[in-house]
Amino acid sequence: SSGINAEYGDILQDYTQEYCKTKSNIQAFRDREELLGSVNQVNSFKNGLNNRKQDYFLKENENIMGADGVTNDAISIAIATKENLYTQRGALSGITNKMTVISNKFPLIGSLMNKINVRSRRDSIIIAGVITGCLIALFLLS
Repeated sequence: SSGINAEYGDILQDYTQEYCKTKSNIQAFRDREELLGSVNQVNSFKNGLNNRKQDYFLKENENIMGADGVTNDAISIAIATKENLYTQRGALSGITNKMTVISNKFPLIGSLMNKINVRSRRDSIIIAGVITGCLIALFLLS
């Protein structure tokens, strides 16, 4: 009977060792899964940040494209305005030349135009004075 007890004792000891070994393997597996789980959480957090950054850059790209379109529209408007101003300049230059020719032919019209120019200059000086006075008053009162 003591041989059987010794044999069962050895079997019990083997099972106990196997149990402890299995228990430590399971604990190691759980620790590993917990560690990997926290790494996966960090990775998913980083991926979420990367997705947010990517969304931000996409929105910024859309804003830039919209601003580019607005800029192109403003440039085309400026070019059209420039062309219209050149056309008006040519027309006014032609009118000025015709008025000079007429004033040379008729001295009375020439003197009238000189008086108009003098009054125009005087009016410009008066308007500039009024605007300057208003600006000074605005700065002093604010």
